[in-house]
Amino acid sequence: METPTEKWTEIEHLPEWDEEFYHVYTAKKHGKWLMLKTLRPELKDDPKFVAMIEKEFEVRYNLAHSHIIMINDFEDVPGLGRCIITDDVYGDSLAKLIREGKVTEDHINKITRDLLEALDYIQTNHLVHHPLTASRVIFTENVGNLKLIDVGFDQKNELSRDDTAQDIYDFGVVLSQALDACPDAPGHQRLRKIAARCMNPDPSRRYRSVNALRLSLAERPVNALMVAIILFLVAMVALLVWLNSSARPALPQF
Repeated sequence: METPTEKWTEIEHLPEWDEEFYHVYTAKKHGKWLMLKTLRPELKDDPKFVAMIEKEFEVRYNLAHSHIIMINDFEDVPGLGRCIITDDVYGDSLAKLIREGKVTEDHINKITRDLLEALDYIQTNHLVHHPLTASRVIFTENVGNLKLIDVGFDQKNELSRDDTAQDIYDFGVVLSQALDACPDAPGHQRLRKIAARCMNPDPSRRYRSVNALRLSLAERPVNALMVAIILFLVAMVALLVWLNSSARPALPQF
């Protein structure tokens, strides 16, 4: 019969991933890589924090989204105590990529698409969560999938206008930081304007919802060459109509 120690192997602390109240580890369970989150040692016997981790498990256990880290279980792990068990999303945080100057256009595209989808899911499910930051956005090793971690510790019947406005502000900050660390490319100036509107000090001047922000991001500006082609085609059509109309001057007779 397998012992608890044989069940859990290769447990390793990941200091860079630690959260305010938690230590984060990577480990194998029955040979499968997973991640573990447990209270910091000084908090393990405090009823307030014990209730907090139990509440977080309860809130997040039924979440299901491709760009949000999923919780699998809540159990005792030898040497660590009670842990929230999640899928393995080992990789680099956006904060690390920014520090090392490794942000690419692919990362920008995933922020404007996948991160926004995750944020929409959080708001739709009325999740109370820590502020969205670059350190909570992970790009998984090898594949590079975007995963949002630490996404909720409570749930309300409805989020307030202030809650949603703060999310949009935080998204703007993350997008702006990523753009600053990525070589300029076509479309970045437009994205900077969108990020600036998200970060407007006056909440009433920000996008009013994630959906409004999504629509703005989905717009594609028409470049100068396309405008020239359209104008040329319009002129050709107008000329053909005029040549075939009764208003066309009669040709001289010889």
